[in-house]
Amino acid sequence: MDKTAIVILNWNGKGMLRKYLADVVKYSVDDNTVVYVADNASTDDSVNMLHSDYPEIKVIELERNWGFAEGYNKALEKVKAEYYVLLNSDVRVTQNWLRPMTDFLDTHPEAAACQPKLLAMADNKAFEYAGACGGFIDRFGYPFCRGRIFDTVEQDNGQYDTTIPILWATGACMMIRSTDYWKVGGLDSKFFAHNEEIDLCWQLRTLGRKIYCIPSSKVYHVGGGTLPKGNPMKTYLNFRNNLTMLYKNLPAKELDRVMRARWFLDYLAALQMLVIGRSWGDFKAVFRARKDFRKWKPDFAEKRMKIRKNARLNDIPERVNKSILWDYYAKGRKTFAEVMK
Repeated sequence: MDKTAIVILNWNGKGMLRKYLADVVKYSVDDNTVVYVADNASTDDSVNMLHSDYPEIKVIELERNWGFAEGYNKALEKVKAEYYVLLNSDVRVTQNWLRPMTDFLDTHPEAAACQPKLLAMADNKAFEYAGACGGFIDRFGYPFCRGRIFDTVEQDNGQYDTTIPILWATGACMMIRSTDYWKVGGLDSKFFAHNEEIDLCWQLRTLGRKIYCIPSSKVYHVGGGTLPKGNPMKTYLNFRNNLTMLYKNLPAKELDRVMRARWFLDYLAALQMLVIGRSWGDFKAVFRARKDFRKWKPDFAEKRMKIRKNARLNDIPERVNKSILWDYYAKGRKTFAEVMK
């Protein structure tokens, strides 16, 4: 068994692999670390390029495009390692990016997973949207990060350079113990993509395991490569999966209240997308997401019962007991520090 397996899930990402894979090999491969690329049945000659240009990398060829969640599950079934690193193909790693995270997990057995500081490729002084410096959610299930609240992304001035517990680690770059990954069954394959890493981490926190951000590790992320912001499919997946995640993980005492609030908030968001954003596609995507959530909700009843039966921690500190919508839009609190006052 290897100590650490870095697994990059690829689908028609030959260009990204050409740009960023060399640094992954340069700064990661040693006697304890192996790099894998799991290919989701690409049609862009990615696999041939990997075999010819990177013979030291192990290639896992999947028979079809399973999406992000199930693609990783299928790939990781074939990987034997103590620690998995789920790494997007559009991430540029830096020298010594891996060691702070492996050292932390080695010395903190209570930690299931961690993430590095995630900075933007386009502006390397700014945090990157998809994870920034560690993820949290509010009482209604809205994700936010140290360094990013909704569309407000902060500059990195060292203000979040402390290692702290978080609720969720970004799927763009997450190190997780293989035992913890499979303890909750891996990523939920029904999600396909979006919110699946939050769902996984929330389940682990409910079991009493901890998630951390390790800012001494630093990587740069392009972001939005598969489904860019403003794509109705991205809107659909985010709303449908977020509602499903809430149904699966919320304690019984909160479930009805939160779901009633989300009914109102989701349709308000759809109206805002139509009136302010002029996006008919996003407007319809919210309605379709809620309709499809209602249809498949019974499919998750058994999983919800299992999560609640095994729960060791109901009141999770990193699930903040306030509305960041209210803080952001009504009170004008645009940064993590302001929201957490």
